[in-house]
This record gives sequence, structure tokens and C-alpha cells, in this order.
Amino acid sequence: MMNRRNTRHRAFDPDPDAPGRCCDMAGCDEPAGYRAPRSRETLNEYFWFCLPHVREYNAKWDYYKGMSPGQIEAHIRDDVSWNRPSWRLGQRGAYFTEEDVLDPLDLLNGARRPGARGAPPTRPEAPEALRQPLSTLGLDWPLSMDELKVRYKDLARRHHPDANGGDRHAEERLKIINVAYTTVRTHLASSRQADLEKTA
Repeated sequence: MMNRRNTRHRAFDPDPDAPGRCCDMAGCDEPAGYRAPRSRETLNEYFWFCLPHVREYNAKWDYYKGMSPGQIEAHIRDDVSWNRPSWRLGQRGAYFTEEDVLDPLDLLNGARRPGARGAPPTRPEAPEALRQPLSTLGLDWPLSMDELKVRYKDLARRHHPDANGGDRHAEERLKIINVAYTTVRTHLASSRQADLEKTA
């Protein structure tokens, strides 16, 4: 009976991509066969250590070192959704239009017709100027000022630079959210004022 050779690397074998140099630990002349990330900001840049020193480095490694409890909490929350924006089911609406759905047999058309059995109730269309801001905020039209404020506070808290370790992307996202919020708030305030003038 022929024995098959096991070609898998053992758990503590050196990394086959090791650069073939000495350990990065000061004063160590052992071959560097094991990598470890330099910092949480540069996880794809490595130190190269020998086995005893990579164990020592990993035992002391603290990914969240230097972060406040609030920053750690925000980081963990963002990791749940792979650092992508998220919203409650039903708040944002569809991701595609009817034209995007390939339906050559017209099976879905009956459900799309207003009044058709099983068709969703028709909602008034948002004004053209508000469609992009509403999409940015993840809101449907129509909405109240209270709904707008609640959503804005949630987004502002989530994307504030202080809650994201000073991340520039979060800061830019917050600026976009602020512009969208101001646009929708101004429109709602103007509409309310116009309604009050009509009833006066």
C-alpha cells in the first residue's frame, strides 16, 4: 500500500512567502519566517519575526490600543456591516427601479398596477430636488419633520469623526448627510409655512 505524502503546512511551519531575512526584533539573528501586522491602520504591512518573537509580539498585540470606549463600540458596530452604511428594513425603499427588473413574461406587472391584488399602496413621488437627499438619508417620501430629525441624529451620531477615530471618510460622509438634511428640512419648513398661510 502506497503512503500519500502530506503536502499541507504544519501549524507552526514558517510562512512560504517569508522574505528570507533576519527577525525584525532588535538583536535577533534568527531567520524571519512569521509575519505580524505593524498596526491596525496598516494591516497589510508586516513585521517579520522568528517563531519565539512572533509569539511574544502577538501576546502583547492589542488591536484597540489607544481607542476610547466610544470609538471601540463604534468600530465593533461598523464591523457588523463590513463598514458599509446600513438602515432598518423598509426605511430606504427599493434599490432598483421597475426598468431594472428583467421580466420578459410580464409576471410582475399585475402586482405593480395600482389597485391590483397584492400591489403595495401607492405613495406620492418625492419632489425632484429631494430625491437624492432622501436617498442619502435613507428616507421615503412623504415624511414628517420629526422622522427627519430622528434619522439625522442617528446618522450624525454614527458618522461623527469622534465616533470613528477621526476617520476622514466618516467626516466626508457626515458633510454629505448635513447637506441632505438641510435640503429636506428647508423644504418641509417651507411647505409647513405655506400650509399655515393657506389656512390663515
